[in-house]
Order: sequence, then C-alpha cells, then structure tokens
Amino acid sequence: MTAILPKIQTRPDYVDEVYKMLLDAISDGTLAPGTRLTQEEIADQMQVSRSPVLQALRLLKKDGLVQDAPGRGVLVTPLDAAAVGHYYEVRGALDALAARLAAARRFRVDPALIAQGRRAARGKDVKAMMDADMAFHHAIYEAAGNPLLAQSAEMYWVHLRRAMGAVLQSSAQRESIWDEHEAIADAIAAGDAVRAAELTDLHTTRARENLTRRLGEFLGEARQLA
Repeated sequence: MTAILPKIQTRPDYVDEVYKMLLDAISDGTLAPGTRLTQEEIADQMQVSRSPVLQALRLLKKDGLVQDAPGRGVLVTPLDAAAVGHYYEVRGALDALAARLAAARRFRVDPALIAQGRRAARGKDVKAMMDADMAFHHAIYEAAGNPLLAQSAEMYWVHLRRAMGAVLQSSAQRESIWDEHEAIADAIAAGDAVRAAELTDLHTTRARENLTRRLGEFLGEARQLA
C-alpha cells in the first residue's frame, strides 16, 4: 500500500471514521483496485489501534469493497464493468420512482445544489464531483417521502462511487450531466411525474452506458500497463 491516509484524532470509538476514510479512498481511487491493505499499515498511517481498523475492514469486506488477499491482509476488490451496469439498472429504477413521488409533492430542488454541481464539474476535484452528484439525488430521495428509497439506493451508490472515481477525471460529459439534473429538477417542481420519471430514466441510462464504456476503456488501459 503506497497511498497516504490521513491521521485520525483520538476518540473512544472511531470505527465509523476509519471506515469512511477507507471508503472515500477506495471510491476516489486513492486506494486503487487490487491494492493490498494490512491492518498494521493502516493503523500506523492513521495512528489508531488495530481494533477499529479490523472492524472497518470487516465492514468493507461485507460491502464487497475488499476481499481476502493471497497470504495475508486484504486487497481492494477489482472493478467490473458488467457489475457496475447491473448496479446502475437497479439504481435507475429507484431514482425514477423517487422522481415520480417527489413530483407529486412539487418538490423544488435547491438551486444551490445544481450551482455547486456545475462548479465541481468544471474543476478537478473528483470527490467534490461525486459529493455534488450524490447530494442532488439524495435530495430527491428525501423529497419522495419514502425512507426505504435512500436506504435501498445507498448500497448501490457505494459501488457506483468507485466507478465514478475511476472515470470522472477524463469524462467529457461532466457538464451535460448537470443539464440533465436541472431538467429533472424542473419537471419535479412542475409536478410532472411522468416527465420527471422519463428524464430520470434517460439520465441513468446515459450515465450507465457512458460509465461502463469508459470503465471498460480504463480497465483495458490498466491491463496494458500492468
């Protein structure tokens, strides 16, 4: 493991914080697919004991983000374009339902969320791009009034963040994504449930096709360099 991980301030129980920091590092590519991780290295870099690191790694393994490595330790689970496509199909169905329910309430997405997303898309901070994208969609989940939507979508977002982190830096579609988001927000605010769902379905279909294509190219390039 060559990535530099941040230190954690001392507190009684920081399993969740170790988990979140490792999740962010896996998602944005700081810890690349195939990277070997050991409790000792992580504990040393974060300056925590091995116990919270062990618990965090167990959670990541349960999520499918790390897997047992030959010998000792674990490794970051390799990305798989086909699996990403499957996650997107299910997330797309959840997002379309959320859009319909939010439109029934004529929910108005905060314009600041869209402005923030456009700023992030013009920059180079991949984490900021992913955070803005997630904030937009989670606002719609909450507006739908069904807490099961956000809970169900979360397990797919965990894996999709990884694929997004791998390809966003070189994606030419970053700006157009926010044009699509704004159109969805307008349909929801107008109370047009059918159009909101249609635009959401088109948005996730385009995102799935673009992401799986770019991820396939990314993985192909990685194999050539290996």
